[in-house]
Amino acid sequence: MNETSLTIETVHEIRDDCLCFASQRAARRLARRFDRVFSPLGLTNGQFSMLVPLIGLWRPRLGELAEFLAMDAATMTAAVKTLKKRGLVALLADEGDARARRPVLTQAGRELMAQAVPLWRKEHAAVQEAAPGVKASTLDQLGR
Repeated sequence: MNETSLTIETVHEIRDDCLCFASQRAARRLARRFDRVFSPLGLTNGQFSMLVPLIGLWRPRLGELAEFLAMDAATMTAAVKTLKKRGLVALLADEGDARARRPVLTQAGRELMAQAVPLWRKEHAAVQEAAPGVKASTLDQLGR
């Protein structure tokens, strides 16, 4: 084997044994599955994930939300701009630091999430039925 090629056995070893490779494939498949579920609402699974933490009383700064979702700041800023343009999120100035922004759900965002959560519950139950031993908390431990 030269330095620029891998044997098919090595390719299969990585495909079959690599947790990172498997988690990326599974994440893409799950993302497409939930994208289809949220499609009638004009929502992607990524947008749903960004809006979920904003449903409750937590009022994170953009950076805190990015950290919570394991996203980089630039991606978070661009994604929030899209949600803001759709009227789902408002950006409020932080009381302690006017340079910082805190995303909050608008009424339209709350109404959309009220429709999205039951769709998520139904699809999530189907995913859990297909993979009963897999728990989100277990998968999250892999990234720490």
